[in-house]
Amino acid sequence: MDDITTRLVSCFQTVFPGLPEKEVQNASQASVAAWDSVAAITLANVIEEEFGMQVDFDRLGELDSFQRVQEYLLEGTRAS
Repeated sequence: MDDITTRLVSCFQTVFPGLPEKEVQNASQASVAAWDSVAAITLANVIEEEFGMQVDFDRLGELDSFQRVQEYLLEGTRAS
């Protein structure tokens, strides 16, 4: 796992502690019952702290899976 993925897995485990590590990278709002609007905001805040960046809350609805959040982070690292 690369550094971004490892750190993102940690963020997801902070917000969804009952989610087994092997399932984190396949997580989505559809597959994780606890992933509601409050969890989405909490996840964004944890990611902001971990990665030292601002999450665009206008795009929060698009960030509905581990994969999409990871892509978002990769976009941000390429832009900076």
